Amino acid sequence: MSKEKILITGAAGFIGSHLCDRFLRDGFHVIGMDNLLTGSLNNIQHLFSLADFEFYHHDVSRFVHVPGKLDYILHFASPASPIDYLKMPIQTLKVGSLGTHNLLGLAREKRARVLIASTSEVYGDPLVHPQTEDYWGNVNPIGPRGVYDEAKRFQEAITMAYHRYHGLETRIVRIFNTYGPRMRVDDGRVLPAFFKQAILGEALSIFGDGSQTRSFCYVDDLVEGIVRLLFSDYAEPVNLGNPQEITILNFAEEILLLVGNSASKISFHPLPVDDPKQRRPDIGLARRLLNWEPRVGRSEGLALTFEYFKAVVKP
Repeated sequence: MSKEKILITGAAGFIGSHLCDRFLRDGFHVIGMDNLLTGSLNNIQHLFSLADFEFYHHDVSRFVHVPGKLDYILHFASPASPIDYLKMPIQTLKVGSLGTHNLLGLAREKRARVLIASTSEVYGDPLVHPQTEDYWGNVNPIGPRGVYDEAKRFQEAITMAYHRYHGLETRIVRIFNTYGPRMRVDDGRVLPAFFKQAILGEALSIFGDGSQTRSFCYVDDLVEGIVRLLFSDYAEPVNLGNPQEITILNFAEEILLLVGNSASKISFHPLPVDDPKQRRPDIGLARRLLNWEPRVGRSEGLALTFEYFKAVVKP
């Protein structure tokens, strides 16, 4: 019997590459697709020798064709950090709109189930804490972050339209802050920035007074949740993240302690426009629906991630 086939867009990115690993390990034939705008072939280099992996260098904002049968599609293509989507606003909007439309059309043609990667950014700077899936968000549609927030909100809307109108099998995951090996050192997110600065003995840059909060989920936990959601029968959005909340200032102190570089200090800078003050997922739905919750504690996950950054951060 032939293996089930899964298309993973954004396959050369941080989360996408870990998803490729997982589905290959689970016995699928994996087709990876990426335009390498923010992804890196280094993340999937170890897969090219495998018979059950193939790679398409392609931008999903243009027509997507995959020959033969296709059972599942995971749409993870998108710039995902502020430094990227502020630099590439049009591409960010296009991959969330045109790219999602193309992949939903492909899923309909192939009769494949499709899982769309949304984000906690759909909640904007939330007025409800922690954030539950039925909260509609507090987003500035014309602010600098709106290109990402609204692309993802549109992505959810068109996915539900395909589900309701065409009967397409769809899944939507709202991903909260995730970390682990293969994050880009210079992607502008807080964890890679802190690790790089601490390893190099530079001051850790905190924007605002550091009282804003984030909740960090280790990538292996996220991947497990995504797999469970894909094979569930639930079509509406599901939060996946770690509800253990921490202030950015305390997080910086944890990184300094872990790296052990006493030369590093903390420096404070103006807060970016529309930067969320609080971010913490309510994962009650994921617990009930998927029997899922994070297993990797922050200290364990950070230690694993530190080993990766020690190898890739060069003086």
